[in-house]
Amino acid sequence: MIKKTITYTDLNGVERTEDFYFDMSKPEIVKMQASAKGGYDVQLKSIAANLNGALIMEFFENFIAKSYGEKSDDGRRFMKSEEISRAFMETPAYEVLFEELVTDDEAAANFVNAVMRSKTDNTPNVPTKAD
Repeated sequence: MIKKTITYTDLNGVERTEDFYFDMSKPEIVKMQASAKGGYDVQLKSIAANLNGALIMEFFENFIAKSYGEKSDDGRRFMKSEEISRAFMETPAYEVLFEELVTDDEAAANFVNAVMRSKTDNTPNVPTKAD
């Protein structure tokens, strides 16, 4: 699990800084790897190599939706659902994160690698422009 601190201006014009959590379980990572032709890392390298803006944005929208969740108060569960993801994705905090990930390849690679690395040694190494 990674914590991402995001500063944003809410819909009432109030600047806020909050922590948001992202994680993928081992089964989620395995499913993701199996769902992509050639594996997830191959798909990511292809998207990065082609610099297809639409595919990059679609990837991050899906990745954020699948990895965002809320920790239970007792710390025993990481709760995820379509409703929880949608609630986050309807906030200005999501807009800030999304913009960062689709415009900064190093931040994007670090984010994806951190979420994926938290559970597996078979982490795809998301390429940056330097790769």
